[in-house]
Parts: sequence; C-alpha cells; structure tokens
Amino acid sequence: MSDGHAHGHDGHRHERHGYPPRDEHPPRDEHPHSPTRASLRHRLAHLLRPHSHETADRLDPALESSARGMRALWVSLLVLGVTALAQAVVVAVSGSVALLGDTVHNTADALTAVPLGIAFVLGRRAATRRFTYGYGRAEDLAGLVIVLTIAASAVFAGWTAVARLLDPEPVRHIPVVAVAALIGFAGNEWVARYRLRVGRAIGSAALVADGLHARTDGFTSLAVLASAGGAALGWQWADPVVGLAITAAIVLVLRDAAREVFRRVMDAVDPALVDRAERALRDVAGVREVGELRLRWIGHRLRAEVAVVVDGEATVRQAHAIAVDAEHALLHAVPRLTAALVHADPAPVTGEQDPHHVLAHHMTA
Repeated sequence: MSDGHAHGHDGHRHERHGYPPRDEHPPRDEHPHSPTRASLRHRLAHLLRPHSHETADRLDPALESSARGMRALWVSLLVLGVTALAQAVVVAVSGSVALLGDTVHNTADALTAVPLGIAFVLGRRAATRRFTYGYGRAEDLAGLVIVLTIAASAVFAGWTAVARLLDPEPVRHIPVVAVAALIGFAGNEWVARYRLRVGRAIGSAALVADGLHARTDGFTSLAVLASAGGAALGWQWADPVVGLAITAAIVLVLRDAAREVFRRVMDAVDPALVDRAERALRDVAGVREVGELRLRWIGHRLRAEVAVVVDGEATVRQAHAIAVDAEHALLHAVPRLTAALVHADPAPVTGEQDPHHVLAHHMTA
C-alpha cells in the first residue's frame, strides 16, 4: 500500500486564501466530506459560495486585512509619536523623571510599529527556492527587536529614576507636567480604541493585544499626574518613585512580550488548536485514525502536517480523495490555518511489517 501515500509524497498543499470567513460555512453536519463524492448540499453550498483551489484564481482576503492592520500600525505610530514628542518637550523644561519614563515608554511603543510593519511587508512576498516557506518568520525577528526595544526602555527609565532618587531635584513647571500626563493618557486611549476596533474587525489577536497594551500605557500616564500632584505638595521623592513604578510596569510588559516571542520561536501552539484539528480529522469519512499531527506558526499564519490512517485496501485515488477531504476539513476547522500537508497511511494488518521500517534508522539521534 505504499502507493496510498501519494498525497504526502506529492507534497499536495492547500493555501487557504479563497475561502469565505469560517462563520459563513454551514455546520459540519451540513458540510460532509466523502472519499468518493460530495453530497448535493455540499455542492450547492460551494456553488452559492464558490472558492477556488487553484493558485492563479486565489484572492487572499488576508491582504485586505493586512492593509487595514498596516494602516492601524502607522496611524498609531503617528499619534503616539506626536504624543511622545510633546511629552519630551515638557521633560526638557520640567526635569520630571516620571514623565521621562512615560515618554520613553510611549516612544518605544510607537517605534514597535516599524519592525512589525516591515515584517508584514516581507510576509507578503512569495516563497522562493531559497526561502521555500516564504518570509513569514520575519514577524518573529520583529518580535525579538520589539522585546529588545522594551528592555532598553526599561533600563533607561529605571536608571534615570534611581539616579534622581539618590540625587533629588525639584520638578519645575508642575502644571505643564500635569497637562503632558493628560496628553499621554489621551493619546494612548485613542490609540487603544482604534487598535481594538480594527483588530476585532479583521480578527487580529495581536492588534487587539496591542490595543489593550496601549490602554495600560494610558494608566501609566495618569501615574505621572499623581507624581505631579505629589511634587506640588513638596514631596520630591514622589517623582522618582512614580518613575520606578512606571519602570516596573514596563518590565511586566517585557515579561509577557518575551514569553510570547520565545513560544513563537520554539514553534509553540495552543494545545486547544491541536485538539480541534484532531476532532475535525476524525469526522472525515474514510479516516480511521489520526497519527502524528504537527502545527507551527509562520508569521501570523498556521501550517499543519499530519498522517491519517485509511483502509489498506483503498486505491491510490481513494486514499488521495480521503487525504484531500482531511486537508479541507482542517482548513475549515482551524483558525488561521493556510496550508496543510496530509500523509495517508494504510491501516496495519496483523503480521505485516510496518511499511515505514526502512526509515527507522533515519529517526535515531
């Protein structure tokens, strides 16, 4: 039954570009997959909502989403950049290290749009014979740059706050510092609302997370307002102490960002996605069992590799049809999955040698 592996050896892939959104598809019991022919309802559904499996006919809906995401990034960069610039001017005349910490944080947050935007642009480039998986990993490199940027801002803000705590200086132009803190809060809150709205509209968890991050930054700006109030009361320690508190907030953001980037670099995925994929595969007619299943992120899209067990007496065409149906089911069931490679294995027969035994010596470390 070695011919039954034709689907895996041919490297058949299905880039999920032509599908409508998943919530527009009929429920699974109305969308059956068969190794021989699709049901009448299945065919009618595809006639009413056609989607192409051909590369030349694909229209990637993610391109429009990416365009909106890019627009959100650059608008956020502009707003936060103007906010940080206004705060920097006030820092220069007031000497407030709490406001300095907030300014550095806002500047770092704004600048993260640059590597992420570059990564989005690179991710659109087609795969080549050298970069056969495309350029999606550029997003992981952008994540590393973002983590380093946040770390640098934390070190700088913390160092400045400690220096001011050891050598106190009065904060000048306190009303202006208070106004700058309010500007920081307003800028971050506007960016937060914009990112959340666009992120939810295009289904981008990353952009939603960035929106929540910006909202958190807004509260650090309010902390600067509290430091201005303390300075007005003559508490010289209030400004550097708030600066240290802002540094601690930046460190918490750094921890979360570093953890997410580390998981992406190590090809970690949510185990719930694996469970979801296995359930979808077991519902496919002709699939007797699900073997090794692997998922990995490449940029903001998922790829899958899986082995499914089929009837050992099935013809090559029947095994291939089952594999295609399994691939189709995965693409509909797993969010952000854009490619799946399915390998069909024959069901084992008592006394028959494992057909993969010739590969065993390649599997040892």
